[in-house]
Amino acid sequence: MVTWSRCRRRGLTLIELLVVVAVIAALIAFLLPAAQGAREAARRTACLNNLRNVGCGLHGHLLGRRRFPIGCLEWRAPGRTGSARCLAWSAAILPWIEEQLLYDQIDFQKPFDDPANAEAASASIPLYLCPSADREPRSGAMGHTDYGGLTGERITSPNNPEKGVLIHDRGFAEREIPDGLSKTVFVGECSRGVWPDGQWISGRNLFDQAYAVNWPTWEDELRSHHPGGALALFGDGAVRLLPETLDVRILAAACTRAGGESLSSAGAVP
Repeated sequence: MVTWSRCRRRGLTLIELLVVVAVIAALIAFLLPAAQGAREAARRTACLNNLRNVGCGLHGHLLGRRRFPIGCLEWRAPGRTGSARCLAWSAAILPWIEEQLLYDQIDFQKPFDDPANAEAASASIPLYLCPSADREPRSGAMGHTDYGGLTGERITSPNNPEKGVLIHDRGFAEREIPDGLSKTVFVGECSRGVWPDGQWISGRNLFDQAYAVNWPTWEDELRSHHPGGALALFGDGAVRLLPETLDVRILAAACTRAGGESLSSAGAVP
């Protein structure tokens, strides 16, 4: 007969168990950064594609209306009431980003925060959201955006008059951008930290650049959670990651439509 002692299954000893746990922990520590990097690469690609589609919308507006959209139609400061519409460029391009039905719901004769526009303004548009953003809950009931229009720069001199393309109460034809579409930033990420003006229907989703990319600041600036920089849409439809190390003079030149500056070299803005 086979004795009970010979039939028993042998289990792991405490030392063996500790070794297995240590090996699993080492594998997790090794693979986790790679997995996180892969996820961020996917999120960055999605964000890049969002901005490319925004570029298609801007050019659709150009073809249909012969001008790029007004950055903000009838500015109204936060906290103020009145009849100023304060409608955004990102609302104006809706028909060209496959949001015609939403566009038709907006009464463009009334302010962005008028009750008549409340239902439309509450819509969340995936195209305007960066997957890497650390967004706060939406301000009020309005759909958020992580992309703002560039009105110019304050790095080299005051932005008065505004030096960019998506500015207040004026839209530009292509010929009115002598620096060239490929050398001028139209839209950039503002997806890092709190952005109280980040609603796609509100004309307050504009900013001018005053600091380096991703510089810690309380102001609306080019900043993101993508490692090393922030994505920006140029006027020709190209989307580039502007690095944190980019010379601020080159950055300033890229934010103006008619400064006559050179971006110095093909590699200056990757």
